[in-house]
Order: sequence, then structure tokens, then C-alpha cells
Amino acid sequence: MSENIEKMKSRALKIINILENEYPDAKCHLNYDNPFQLLVSTILAAQCTDERVNAVMGPMYKKYKIPGDFLKVKPEQLEKELSSINFYRNKTKSVINCSKALVEKHNGKVPRTMDELTALAGVGRKTANVVLGNCFGVPAIMTDTHLNRVTQRLGLVDTDVPDKIEAELKQIIPENKQVKFSHVIGEHGRQICKARKPLCDDCAINSYCPSKGKV
Repeated sequence: MSENIEKMKSRALKIINILENEYPDAKCHLNYDNPFQLLVSTILAAQCTDERVNAVMGPMYKKYKIPGDFLKVKPEQLEKELSSINFYRNKTKSVINCSKALVEKHNGKVPRTMDELTALAGVGRKTANVVLGNCFGVPAIMTDTHLNRVTQRLGLVDTDVPDKIEAELKQIIPENKQVKFSHVIGEHGRQICKARKPLCDDCAINSYCPSKGKV
């Protein structure tokens, strides 16, 4: 990148400060009451909308409250209940195998480390970061499609690979700002910096964006 790391850190902080004022209530869009619910919902949200996952899982969490509950139901029944979620067959297997590992290896509790989380079925770094950042207060960059798109347009990263985006952002975003940064950037992507037609004229951070008017 032509911009040195210190200048990028300074620009990133200015962007964060502005977006925190723009989106003071920015948060995770998946509904959850505990880490287990967020873990399962994030697994299901891959290549599916948060709205769809919330609609399906809201009623289901009333009967599937702990990992062991998912092990008591027949896979074909769970598939039927998850059938409106994209790739539901594979995700059903992931939810069951993840729940099994939680029961057998973690006493039914969601672990609090990246290594333990990513060892679970269906859990990659993105899902692990969502749980760590939102539930356990661990510094985390949550690389959803909105964050990936917006940070590339802002020139804060020089890659489109999610794990590399996370690594590059960790170099310039202070640890105590990483979760909030993920939320406000995601919200900005939903409302202003949209995939097909970004609203550059309405963007509060367009003076810090090298892609203004070019997308």
C-alpha cells in the first residue's frame, strides 16, 4: 500500500470516531440470549441472511436450549426445521456435530478461545470472532460481507481474502476498538456503502475514502 501504517492507523481512527457517532446503536444483527445461541445462529448464517436465521431460530431456541437438546432430535427432523436456510443439510450436520463436541469436550459450554472454537464443526475464524467479540469481550474483527467490502473500498486492506482482511485490520485497529469497528463498518455497509450502488454523496466518511465516486 502507498499509505504508511501510521497514516493508515490515524485515518482508521478518524473513520471509527465518525461512524460511532453515525451508528451509536450498531450491534450484531443475529438475535441471541447466550453464547450457544449465537454460535449456532452464526453457523447457520453463512451464505444466508441474518433475518432468515432469526425468523427460523427464534421459535426453535424455545425447545433447543442447550447443546444436548440438538442431540435428542433425529437429524431428518432437524433438517426439516432448518429447510428454509441455505445449505440446510450440511448445516444440520454441523450443528449436531458441534453440539456433540460441546457436550463431550466442553461440558456443554461454549469455549472462549479461537483454537477451541475453530476445532468445532462448522466454525471458522469468522464465526469464532463473532462469538468471542460479542459474548466474551475478546478483541475481534468480524469479517462479514459488509466489512470486507467497505474496508477494501476504504483502502484499509489490500486483499479480498477474509482471514487476510482480519490480519491486516488487526494491525491498524486498536484492540479496544475492534468489535465496535466491526459493527459500525458493517452498519455503514448495509445503509450507505452498498454493494451495487454506494451512496457516496451521503457518506459521512467520504473525505477519507479513496473510492469515492469510483465504484
